[in-house]
Amino acid sequence: MFNGLIEGVGEVVGLEEIPKGWRLSVGAEVASELGLGESIAVNGVCLTVVESATGRFEAEISPETAKVTSLGQLKVGGVVNLERSMRADTRVGGHFVQGHVDATGTIEGIIHEAEFHRIVIGFPQELASLFVLKGSIAVDGISLTVASLERSRFEVQIIPFTWSHTNLKESRVGDTVNLECDIIGKYVLHALKIGDFNVPAKNAASNEDQHG
Repeated sequence: MFNGLIEGVGEVVGLEEIPKGWRLSVGAEVASELGLGESIAVNGVCLTVVESATGRFEAEISPETAKVTSLGQLKVGGVVNLERSMRADTRVGGHFVQGHVDATGTIEGIIHEAEFHRIVIGFPQELASLFVLKGSIAVDGISLTVASLERSRFEVQIIPFTWSHTNLKESRVGDTVNLECDIIGKYVLHALKIGDFNVPAKNAASNEDQHG
């Protein structure tokens, strides 16, 4: 579990094809603090550390993960967002992020306004019911707020700190980004789909009697 507050960025220094997928090597200051088997979010995707050393860690990417996220498009020299798993005794400054990407989106526009920035992102229709105006969304692992919402795209506003401390400053129109919708919204939608919320007439009358 993560909270969408990026701790730093890393550089892809190696990407090797292996029989069960790919082995990713990332150069990052946080590497020396990582233990084997520890979870780390790379561009919002929860991966497991399989090797760690000073200034560098490695993780494996399965073929399915490469297919449904932007990790399949990584290249040596690319910049990735990094966040270690959330501690139970810390404040949650963003929102609950699982590191399980729902789909990828495409950057359709980047508008610079003084030191602030607006990014317009297109998303697939199957995610439409999970977006709400002013709701939370994780973009490449970054906890952001939906500032405006249309049928198939949304907009987020980026403060200078987030812009300078994440890989967003490297973004270009047409780039693919990982999207993870708010887990609370997912549970609510699932409950609505499978639940029976029709209150029987007998129970409804009983409730009226109880509440006068």
